[in-house]
Amino acid sequence: MTSQQRRALVLVAVSQLLALGVWFSATAVIPQLEQAWGLEPGGAAGVTLAVQIGFVAGALVSATLNVADLFPARALFGASAVLAALANLGLLLVGPGEVGLAYALRFATGLFLAGVYPTGLKVMAGWFRQGRGMAMGLMVGALTVGSASPHLVRGLGLDWRGVVATASVLTVAASLLMAWVGDGPHDAMSSRFRWRQVADAMSTRGTRLATFGYLGHMWELYAVWTWIGAYLAASAGEAGSGYPSIPVLTFAIIASGGVGAWIAGRMADRSGRALVAGGSMAISGACSLLSAAVFGAPAWLVVPVMVVWGVTVVSDSAQFSAMVTETATPETRGTALTMQTALGFLLTMVTIWGVPRVTEVAGWRWAFVGLAIGPALGVAAMARFRQVMEGRPAYP
Repeated sequence: MTSQQRRALVLVAVSQLLALGVWFSATAVIPQLEQAWGLEPGGAAGVTLAVQIGFVAGALVSATLNVADLFPARALFGASAVLAALANLGLLLVGPGEVGLAYALRFATGLFLAGVYPTGLKVMAGWFRQGRGMAMGLMVGALTVGSASPHLVRGLGLDWRGVVATASVLTVAASLLMAWVGDGPHDAMSSRFRWRQVADAMSTRGTRLATFGYLGHMWELYAVWTWIGAYLAASAGEAGSGYPSIPVLTFAIIASGGVGAWIAGRMADRSGRALVAGGSMAISGACSLLSAAVFGAPAWLVVPVMVVWGVTVVSDSAQFSAMVTETATPETRGTALTMQTALGFLLTMVTIWGVPRVTEVAGWRWAFVGLAIGPALGVAAMARFRQVMEGRPAYP
């Protein structure tokens, strides 16, 4: 790795980490928002779903209009990050009963984040060909820690306004950091607008199989990240006592995935992306089933299972992105990445909404069991990818 690559690796990863705090800045303080805004029982899920819907809308528009391949990636990242920060900061103006305004601002935050996450992946892919799995793993690790960071800020004692403001300021800082990153030697030049760009981007078998695997992964991931804190609180209540601070514990479990993504990236560069991604999904799917067995148990039993889940539930994510960058043509790479993430985040809305519906019927013990379906299907997609794609030359 050259000194220029190391510099780009650090700057892009830190930019991603700082920018993604706005995603869960409201989710992390839901109990306080329920009092401040007068949220109804279904309002908690709505706050997170609005971000997901906004992200999906932004990603679909971006993919359809080829935005990620028409404009310089670093400039798109910077502008999108600033706009996402401003939308998130607008939450400070929401008053009691103004839930519609809150949803609109969360939607706008997600909309602009569609120009941050996939674009950051494209910037990183432009710097690495060898070691791309490691680089992408570090990016997803940064996303993971950044997404978890509002829980840590809350655990440090800030109220909901402090959490929201801190996340917004850090996102603006991310846009400034990205401006210092140069274009990588493998960066694809901006292409012309074509209506067929999406179809062309998804026309290769490898890109489609990587996307199918990503869908299985996403069925599980954001439902876990959204509701793990509530699950832990319910489990602690069942156990009676002995659990540490739930916000700090939630941060630790989610953030542990950052380490998992980095380790999985290094392993994937040596052993194959599909093998590592499939193995991660097999373990995380098993943890979703184990969540029912350990619910209400002492912390010494629940926490290790949750940490293993936190590590493996996201450790495969970067490899799906890396597979897309290696199987889509360079001129459609940005569109392919954006389309993959759009479809994945569209699917997350089903399970984010569905988990609390399960708890209403069966309780928190069984909240996560149905999430195992996604990893099972994802493992099948990765087995097929290994059969038909591995060993074929990849695009630079």
